[in-house]
Amino acid sequence: MSPYPHLFQPLDLGFLTLANRVVMGSMHTRLETMDRPIERIARFYVERARGGAGLIITGGFSPNDEGLMEPGAPIFNSAEQMAEHRPVTDAVHAAGGRIALQILHAGRYARIPEAVGPSAIASPINSNAPRRMSEADILRTIEDYAATAVLAREAGYDGVEIMGSEGYLINEFTAPRTNDRTDAWGGSVENRLRLGTEIMRRVRARTGRDFLIIFRVSSIDLVEGGLTAEEIVAEARAVEAAGADIINQGIGWHEARVPTIAQKVPRAAWAFAARRLKEAVRIPVIASNRINTPEVAEAILARGDADLVSMARPMLADPEFANKAREGRADEINVCIACNQACLDLIFSKRVATCLVNPKAGREIEFDAPAPVDPKRIAVVGAGPAGLACAVTAAERGHAVTLYEAQGRIGGQLNLARNVPGKEEFDETLRYYGRRIERLGVALQLGRRPEADELATAGFDAVVVATGVIPRVPTIPGIGHAKCVSYVDILSGARQAGPVVAVIGAGGIGFDVAEFLTSAPQEVAAAPEHFRAEWGIDTAIAGRGGLGREAAAAPGRQVVMLQRKPGRMGRGLGVSTGWVLRLLLAKRKVAQVSGVTYGRIDDAGVHISVEGVERVVSADTVVVCAGQEPERSLYDALVARGVAAHVIGGAERAAELDAMRAIDQGTRLAYSF
Repeated sequence: MSPYPHLFQPLDLGFLTLANRVVMGSMHTRLETMDRPIERIARFYVERARGGAGLIITGGFSPNDEGLMEPGAPIFNSAEQMAEHRPVTDAVHAAGGRIALQILHAGRYARIPEAVGPSAIASPINSNAPRRMSEADILRTIEDYAATAVLAREAGYDGVEIMGSEGYLINEFTAPRTNDRTDAWGGSVENRLRLGTEIMRRVRARTGRDFLIIFRVSSIDLVEGGLTAEEIVAEARAVEAAGADIINQGIGWHEARVPTIAQKVPRAAWAFAARRLKEAVRIPVIASNRINTPEVAEAILARGDADLVSMARPMLADPEFANKAREGRADEINVCIACNQACLDLIFSKRVATCLVNPKAGREIEFDAPAPVDPKRIAVVGAGPAGLACAVTAAERGHAVTLYEAQGRIGGQLNLARNVPGKEEFDETLRYYGRRIERLGVALQLGRRPEADELATAGFDAVVVATGVIPRVPTIPGIGHAKCVSYVDILSGARQAGPVVAVIGAGGIGFDVAEFLTSAPQEVAAAPEHFRAEWGIDTAIAGRGGLGREAAAAPGRQVVMLQRKPGRMGRGLGVSTGWVLRLLLAKRKVAQVSGVTYGRIDDAGVHISVEGVERVVSADTVVVCAGQEPERSLYDALVARGVAAHVIGGAERAAELDAMRAIDQGTRLAYSF
């Protein structure tokens, strides 16, 4: 019997049967901008179809020029574009999968001069103010949605998803925040819901009853002027009556000041909103956001919160997610850690998405190298992210790998990061690598730091140095004072900070330390109830948008962050997650001082000057987060002995610890052997 009976129960829709309740949710990838785009896109989706996903939903395609997210964004509005889609749908079907095309009109989020919306109200995250749509514009847009749906059917898609959430065009019509119209498309709730309902009705009429139509409803807007619970239920029932087969749960607008999918969001934090939809309609409902393990997905279905689960980023992390869960191999799943670093952050910076824990995602055709004819004996020294990725990938390719680690456990810097509230998902990464080491027969030698002479004479065909980093110690008088500690001591639990703390350095680690020192304990912070209270989320959605009163911050310590550079702190943090951490620390009254010149550290605290004005920052504890240096002494010793060693990860470059680069580098090096 399957350990996840609800997750792997087929769903019979009458005209179409889905093999299970696992949905790969929609993601924009920008794969269409790379060379060989059709091949890349087809391969990307085929890998997930082969991996067992019951249904795949593509990234959003605009139904017309006005709805483009940005110049050159995906659009599907002509028969000439059929050649871009048929190879994808044919390949997915050949792999046994089902696929639906998402239709997305960006509305006022469109970063193009032609942006339109229900009203001429600009978005706070887009400098382009939209043009107010006329009645003719609205009627034409409804027809454009239907025309794209017809094209999708002709292109071989099993269905479409109409994007009605996240603050895009349809959602803009539903919310008073963005709709100040007084005609038939604004004012009353019936009028505000009319656009989505009319689109749903027209798409159903044009595509027939035997074509899957999913409508994505915003289950909680998380912005002022959003919908109430009653209006959300009214929308779900209206689109059901108009012919929707399935309702998908959307959460929050892109301009919301509440995180919805970042690491700070507990698993299944939004299941309450999915349940409200399910209780309102008779058709199946999909739950989404921060569902990243089969256990979490199964629990949602078993409780009756939803009928299917959407897992978009988890399918980036492991395309075999569904197969592994169904076969009882959940311990082998490479779990999404919700970091956003390689997916959303790359998309927002106009690059192609991939995945921190799976650098093959979106790059599948770049890893088609055949298995080596002549397997090698490879030594990898250091079991941090780079070394782990290199070791298991080389072993997967048939090489005999010995992995050395000086500490008593694998993980390197991940063992520090996982102690920061919100980053406990790194436990899953460490579990995954541990299981892969075991399954692949990697010879793991913990507590071993081999010397260069040993490696040079052991008969290895290749030696990989992944020895990581050591903390940089700044040249500040008094840096050796008893109250000074390294971030390693604090995050590892070797030292406890006092009630008043100064943090020297405001890079990623400095912010992590400030979060660690001011947050509730990890087990408390990971609870959905704590998250909702901290961010002021009203689960009843009694007021518009579901925003309530935030719980008063009660940090256990007084923290001051210090930075040599002038200007705002945290500029190097993730595009999609940095604002979350900055806002949290502001709520907890963490002080920030930039443009600092350090004088000395003594019993009084940290003596600094800012623009020539001297002051003392009192502190019981001074935590040094002043960066890292590569630990490459072993590599240098090997090179001195004539060994052609490879150096990767932090040992190669330590500037701003980067697990994404480390894992990618380790994986690609393994493919070169």
